[in-house]
Amino acid sequence: MVGTSVSPTGEHWTRTDSLAFWSFGLGMLLENYVFSMSSIATGWVSMPKSLQSLLLAWSPIWLIIGIAVAGPLSDVMGRKNTFYLTMSLYGLGAIGLVFSSTYLWILVFLALMLFAAGGEMNTIMAASHEVMPHKHRSKTMFMELNFINLGGMLLAAVSLFSISNSVSFQRGMVAIAFLVVLAILFVMRKNTPESIRWLERKGMTKRAQAEIAKYYGEVEYQARQEAARMATEAAERQDNGHPRNPSTFLKLFVTITISFAGSAGFGLMTYVLGPSYFKPFTAWIILVATGVGFFSGFLGLWADRWSRKNLLLLGYGGTFLMTVLIYGTVGSWTKNMSFFWVLLVALNLFVNIGYLTEDTLKAEVWPTKVRGTLTAIVRFVSIGLYIVTIYMSQHYSLSQYMLFNLVVWAIGLAGALAWYWRGIETGRGTSLDTASGER
Repeated sequence: MVGTSVSPTGEHWTRTDSLAFWSFGLGMLLENYVFSMSSIATGWVSMPKSLQSLLLAWSPIWLIIGIAVAGPLSDVMGRKNTFYLTMSLYGLGAIGLVFSSTYLWILVFLALMLFAAGGEMNTIMAASHEVMPHKHRSKTMFMELNFINLGGMLLAAVSLFSISNSVSFQRGMVAIAFLVVLAILFVMRKNTPESIRWLERKGMTKRAQAEIAKYYGEVEYQARQEAARMATEAAERQDNGHPRNPSTFLKLFVTITISFAGSAGFGLMTYVLGPSYFKPFTAWIILVATGVGFFSGFLGLWADRWSRKNLLLLGYGGTFLMTVLIYGTVGSWTKNMSFFWVLLVALNLFVNIGYLTEDTLKAEVWPTKVRGTLTAIVRFVSIGLYIVTIYMSQHYSLSQYMLFNLVVWAIGLAGALAWYWRGIETGRGTSLDTASGER
């Protein structure tokens, strides 16, 4: 991503784009780093099953609260100002976590960090589509989302590295590693622009012009506008002058079902399975799941060429079939953990294809003025339902647990099929105006 490249439309990849890409990527990394902490924290203090379930639910609970606040806030006060708020809360929470030695204080400071994480990711999902060059819009979003997997890998690695030491040492290492990345992120964010698209939709023309002059230059920005315009006109010609924009109901049904399955299905297998059934392997399950996701995520380098509809169906269809296999072989892999790891790797390959695709789709289909809010609504509902699944499944046998996971992925597959049949293509170089219906 670093360097300068020229597309046939005259767009350039600039230093500003590199800084924006890395700042969004690191923001995604910290979001999953924080989200994964609850699973690791189950080993920091002794607790009964009921409090363990609360700690595991703590991540999605405070994540959706942050989402609910930051989504509308980013539409009102801007993407960049919202980032400054989330980074400040991150810092306070991480410092407090270093000194948290009781269950209560761990909950308090994790809540602060998770609130910030929810707002951070939601704002990145809105801003990235608006800020990145048209030619690289899909690719950069996929690769930024791949940092989520890297965040889980980093936390698991730090946890495993420090596991032989005291709990306070492990907790301190987790917090310090986070603060180092946060400091780098703050410097990058200082040198990236506010979303020009958001400023223009809010009528802040003078400030938009100032941001263009400071970060891009008039010639470069006009080249980007022209590239997007040409893509929009091409889509209109393909639709014979009658552009199709799916109904709000279809968009909400699809994005909520696929987002719910992505959150609950992945969460139950990655963050809940270990503490509930295989406690000694908790960090290893997180490391393997996110590691597979990270390396398979580099397929996103070709995301601008591929169909979003096809990838969504491949991801959710493949995950559903793999979950059928896992459910049907419970008796085998519980006796042979090597078989379990093979199944986990294969499962997460498809999970990641669906996950990267749905997280890209659910932010691009909304108009700019309400992109943060509607993305937040989808994420609030879907992750909120994930919380329900944690409590619904806490007393299941392992076989029942896997059957429940199968039902979750069936719901996601229903959403993917609905978009394949009735949705529009938002990949393959589609402009944001076309994807959002703003054309």
